[in-house]
Amino acid sequence: MSRLPSRLRPLLAVVLLTLLLAGASQARPGGITGDEAEGGTDVATTGCTCHTNNAITPSNSVTLILDGVPYHWAAGSAYELTIQLIGGPSIDTSSNTGGFSMRVSAGELSAAAGFESLVQNGDDATTLTHTASGALTADRTWMVIWTAPTAGSGEVAIWLAGNSVDGNNAAMAPDSWNRLSLPLGEGEDDGRTRTVFAGDGNIAAPEAHSGELDLHHMGAKFRAHWLGLLGFAAVISVILFCGFFLRFGFSRHYEGRSNLLKLRIKHLRRGDQV
Repeated sequence: MSRLPSRLRPLLAVVLLTLLLAGASQARPGGITGDEAEGGTDVATTGCTCHTNNAITPSNSVTLILDGVPYHWAAGSAYELTIQLIGGPSIDTSSNTGGFSMRVSAGELSAAAGFESLVQNGDDATTLTHTASGALTADRTWMVIWTAPTAGSGEVAIWLAGNSVDGNNAAMAPDSWNRLSLPLGEGEDDGRTRTVFAGDGNIAAPEAHSGELDLHHMGAKFRAHWLGLLGFAAVISVILFCGFFLRFGFSRHYEGRSNLLKLRIKHLRRGDQV
């Protein structure tokens, strides 16, 4: 077999390097499981570094929200936490919209009801991520259950990373990610919860929905609207009826009053007793 000309060797090296980098920068819509985290690190703690356009630091253009966080945890209690990503690329419901990787230092993570597309990393119950179908969520929202550890475990740390993507399965702009971490102290759980978020907090209101709506699809709200109008009309009718009744039923100046009423008024004017 002939040897490669020396002048083509640098070109071949550049091509091979480009292919290697392209393969390393692919997004992972199936979640971060096994030993897929870059360099053997944990995405939940280090962030979504596979998205090379934002490999160094997270982007505050994406607001990562964790809702339902207790102020103190009680042993064995199950807490339903809501993860939501706001910002980043526009949502295309026909493709991947985002994903997350979560880890706790103690306790157990599991999927909430209706979110069977979330899985643990192997046998590690302290982790949770999404499957390929879990990356298709239309509102970039997931619900998880954290079951607190046994009493005496002390402070528990939560790490969470989430990425907002455009669905092309490539680690290219405008894919963006953010992460947060927080400690949870052991103590008396009074039932109060809080919302923790990472980002600049500049959350835009949703765009106004335009288009027509069939009245037959409005259901109970539409019926309640018309019942309210009918009730208002009934009240107005009663008021008008009472007004006419008072005006023409008891007025001395009404020409259509009965002779008996005329006689009574006449006696009253004279001071006679009836």
